[in-house]
Order: sequence, then structure tokens, then C-alpha cells
Amino acid sequence: MEAFVDNLSRLDPFWVYFVVAGIAYIENIFPPFPSDVIVIAAGSLAGIGTVNFGLALLLATTGSTLGFMTMYKIGDWFGDKIVEKGKIKFIPIDGIHKVEAWFRKYGYWVVAANRFMAGTRAVVSFFVGMSELSILKSTALSFASALAWNFLLLYAGKALGQNWRAVLVYLQAYGQTITIVVIGALVAVLAHQLYSKRSRKSS
Repeated sequence: MEAFVDNLSRLDPFWVYFVVAGIAYIENIFPPFPSDVIVIAAGSLAGIGTVNFGLALLLATTGSTLGFMTMYKIGDWFGDKIVEKGKIKFIPIDGIHKVEAWFRKYGYWVVAANRFMAGTRAVVSFFVGMSELSILKSTALSFASALAWNFLLLYAGKALGQNWRAVLVYLQAYGQTITIVVIGALVAVLAHQLYSKRSRKSS
């Protein structure tokens, strides 16, 4: 990754923008992918005037949103088939339907926070699409979430300049913590549903 970022700094600004937007898009479909690192590096380049901060922010946010909506449509079109065929092996089918119902109730709040939930972004957008939440509202909230997150990353890179790598340690720790919290919350929800179901059967 260090070599990739070093090569990025030598590219024509057009290609820097292209890489930022492209990786922001891909990261939403094939996680984990180091789009956040690239955005921070782009912020460092914005600090020395190589790229434009506003344009980098717009392209990173657009790429993120398009990636989110791609997974949204995959969940919308193929989610039920994937679930019924048991492709998501780490969650039982009944549990997946419970998660889907939960997303129908609280999904918009999750979309608003989605970009800050490192490691779970593709899963969130898949279930949002599968739950058939409003595509317009989901797109708007996804864009707003990505805009806020990418602004923070670009600003951090710009502020730190050549020392932008210092933030990576904190970013990695943050990502691991959020992933553990989200997975823990999901397990708790499924365990509660399973316990409730067994309690009803026994009574």
C-alpha cells in the first residue's frame, strides 16, 4: 500500500481523481478495500496543491454513493434468492429475515451512519436494498454520510501533510472497534430472537 500511495503522488491529477473515485466505488462492493487510506493520501496532495480539495471530495463521495447503490440494487434484485439458497451461511435464514425486518424499521438511521461503519458498509447496503427501503431517500442519506466521512479524511490528510500516515493507526483501531461493535450487536439481536422463539415454544 505504501508503494501504491507513493506512485499515486506522482500521477497526473486526472488519474488521482480517477483512482479516488474508483476505489471509493469498489470498496463498497469488495470490502475490505483501503479506500479511506487513498482519500487521506489525496487530502495530503490537496494540501500541497497537487489536487483540488473540493473536487476530490465530490468524486470520493460520488464513488462511495454509487458503490452503495450498486450493492443496494444487488440486495433488491437478488437478496431473497441469495438468502433462500443459504448463501449467507453465517446467519440462519430465520435470523436473516429478522435482520431484514429490523432494517425496515431502523434502516434509514443505519444508512445515515453507514459511511462511519468501516468493515460493514457492503453488508448494510445489501440489506437496505433487500429490505426495499426508498431508493431516493437511501441515496440521499448515503451521499450525506459519505460526504461527511470523506471530508474528515481529506481534511485530516491536508492538515497532516507529509505526516498523514500518522492517522492510519487510529483509523485502523476505529475500524476494528466499529466492526466488533456491529457484529456484537447483530449477534445480540439474533440471540434475543432465538431465545424469544424458544420461550414461546416452551410456554
